[in-house]
Amino acid sequence: MLSNSKLKSLKPKEKAYKVADRDGLYVFVSKKGTISFRYDYIINKRRETLTIGRFGADGISLSEAREKLMMARKLVSEGISPANEKRQKKFSLSGCGNFGFFAEKYLKEVELAESTRQLRRATFEREIKPYFGNKLMTEIKAINIRNHCEIIRDRGAPSTAIFVRDFFNLVYKFAISKGAEFGNPAEKVANSSIATFKPRERVLTPREIHLFFNELNNTERYFTLRKGILFILYTMVRKGELVSAKWDEFDFNKNIWTIPAERMKARRSHNVYLSRQALELLTAFKIYSEESEFVIPSRTSLFKPVSLSSLNRVVSETVKIMQDKGMEIDHFTIHDLRRTASTLLHEKGFNSDWIEKALAHEQKGVRAVYNKAEYAEQRREMMQKWADMVDCWIRGQSV
Repeated sequence: MLSNSKLKSLKPKEKAYKVADRDGLYVFVSKKGTISFRYDYIINKRRETLTIGRFGADGISLSEAREKLMMARKLVSEGISPANEKRQKKFSLSGCGNFGFFAEKYLKEVELAESTRQLRRATFEREIKPYFGNKLMTEIKAINIRNHCEIIRDRGAPSTAIFVRDFFNLVYKFAISKGAEFGNPAEKVANSSIATFKPRERVLTPREIHLFFNELNNTERYFTLRKGILFILYTMVRKGELVSAKWDEFDFNKNIWTIPAERMKARRSHNVYLSRQALELLTAFKIYSEESEFVIPSRTSLFKPVSLSSLNRVVSETVKIMQDKGMEIDHFTIHDLRRTASTLLHEKGFNSDWIEKALAHEQKGVRAVYNKAEYAEQRREMMQKWADMVDCWIRGQSV
C-alpha cells in the first residue's frame, strides 16, 4: 500500500513502471519521473484505464486520489465508464466542444500522408473554419452541412463540396472515437445528394499521381506518349491542343507556347507559360520528332500528328496493369488531368481567375465583361509552382 512518503521516494527508471496501492488504484511512473494515479477496470467486456490525476504540488494527493477512485468504482458498478465521463467533462469546457477544436485535434493526431494532411488543412481553413469553427458539435445539423456544400458546389467546385462533406464526417467520427457522445450529422448527407460525378469528372489525388506516373515510367510504351501525358499535367492543356501542336507555336526566348485561335475551343489564341519541367520535355520531344513540324508526330509518319486516341489508350492500359497488381486506382481519362490540376490548385489556395485563365476557360456574364486581365506573371509563377508540386507528388513527397 502506498503512502505520501513512499510516493515522494519513487524515482524514474530506464523503463516506466507501476506501483500498486489498494482497491485497484496504482501509480504509473514515467521515464521522466512523472507520477500519475490510475485505475484499470472492465466495462462492456472491455478493459479501460482511467487516469485520475498527477501526484504532486501541482496535482492531487494520495487521499484525493483514493476519494476519486471510490467515485470511479461506483460508476463502473452502474455500468458507466469513468474514463468516458472524464472526457465528456473535458469536452464540455469552453472552446473544447466546438468543431474547430476537434478538427485541429484530428489534423494533428490522426496518421495521414503529409500531402493529405496539408490538403485537408487547407480545405478546413478556407472552406469550413470561417463558418463552423466556433460552432458547438451539437449545434451543427445535417441541413447546415448540406446547405454549405451546395453553396460550394454551385460556385462550380463539386469536388471541393464532396471533400468538405467528407471532412465533416471524418472529424465527427474522430470525436466519437475519443468518447464524445453525440451523433454524426454528416452521415445523413450522402455524397450523391451533393454532386453526382460522371466518369469524365474524375480527380486524381496526389497519391494516385505518385502511383500512376511511377508505373507509367516502368512501362515500355512509346517515350513521347508517356511524356506527353506528363506534359499535359504540367501545362493543363487539352489533349487535342498537344496532339496538334507544332514547333512554330513556341517562343523559347520567352518560354511561351501560343496556341492559335483556330485550335482553341473558345476560338481565341491562348498563351501557355512553360515551366522548367515542360521545357525539358520539349527538348526531348524535339530529339524524337526529328524534322517533323509536329511536337509529337505519328509513329508511322513524321508528316502527321499522333492520333487523339493514343494518349487515352496508354492511360487505360497503365491503369489496367496497376489494378492487376492490386493497386487502388480507378480509371481516368486525359481530360481528367485538367480537372485534377484545377482542383488541387484551388485547394492549395491559388487565385481562381489565374487558374481559369491557365485552363483557357471562357468566362460568362458580367465577370467576362469586366475581367480582361491575362495575369501573365501570376500564371507564369503559378505554373512553375504547379510543376514543382507535381514532381514532389511523383516522388512521393508532400508539398
